[in-house]
Amino acid sequence: MIAVVVEAAVKSALLAFVLLTATAYTVLLERKLLGRFQVRYGPNRVGPAGLLQPLADGIKLLTKESFVPQGADRLVYLLSPVLITVTALFVYAVIPFGPPFEVFGYRVTPYVADPNVGILLVLGASSVGVYGLILGGWSSNSKYSLLGGLRSSAQVISYELSLALAVVGVVLAAGSLSLVRIVEAQQEGWFVVRQPVAFVIFFLSALAETNRAPFDLPEAEQELIAGYQTEYGGFKFGMFYIAEYLAIITQSALAATLFFGGWMGPWLPGIVWFAIKVTVFVMVFIWIRATVPRVRYDQLMGLGWKILIPVALGNVVVTALFVV
Repeated sequence: MIAVVVEAAVKSALLAFVLLTATAYTVLLERKLLGRFQVRYGPNRVGPAGLLQPLADGIKLLTKESFVPQGADRLVYLLSPVLITVTALFVYAVIPFGPPFEVFGYRVTPYVADPNVGILLVLGASSVGVYGLILGGWSSNSKYSLLGGLRSSAQVISYELSLALAVVGVVLAAGSLSLVRIVEAQQEGWFVVRQPVAFVIFFLSALAETNRAPFDLPEAEQELIAGYQTEYGGFKFGMFYIAEYLAIITQSALAATLFFGGWMGPWLPGIVWFAIKVTVFVMVFIWIRATVPRVRYDQLMGLGWKILIPVALGNVVVTALFVV
């Protein structure tokens, strides 16, 4: 029992370090790629090729003045960024990064846990994370923050439905809610081939879930300054920033796990294949931000409720008929 607890603690600490580092360099990758897309250099002054820019940004955020706006609900204001960061990190406990392997005769599984309802835990944790956005916007005592929080909550709740329905098709095809079992069920072929409609719905919903362009209306700077995080600064703002980029990596990891065979691939180790697939999806997220203009809010909600949800329901029915 003690060995199991120690193993889980070591995995959790290692995972948190890797994820926070990956988040910092995802920000740098985005700034570099956006620079290239816009025919400019991007950050290149701090360290060789700008590789120490995330460290400089982190030090800047940690050393900024910590403040609470006048009239804000202090407790809720301070807890909101913590809530959204913790839930963003929690989902990685059940995401498998590779197949089990042995180290000095000891079997190691590259995931913290493999519950038989793993995908439900992921969806549940992402739903709880929405409260961080809503409460952060409400507690700031600012109309821009409140409107940003309301927009974000409506958007995330709407697209959570279509995303979950897209996942149902994969679950029916795999016959399991365990993410490890879903990856193993793709040995005969990736689900992106067997569930193409579900993948398109999942990807569009993931863009909206992460508040990314062209669905970045909760942070529309021309209308709401920075939305729910307008009144946040310093490390508190940094936690919102970490959670946003963790969400991008999470959706990329889920897309790789549910539709592209997770760790499966020829020649290279499973963990390397998983990292390659996640990196490609993250770069697609950045590419879309650089090339697709923001949609109007009525178009955003219409796409979710009038197109994605009905199509996702139809896909579930068709998949269920084929499985049965």
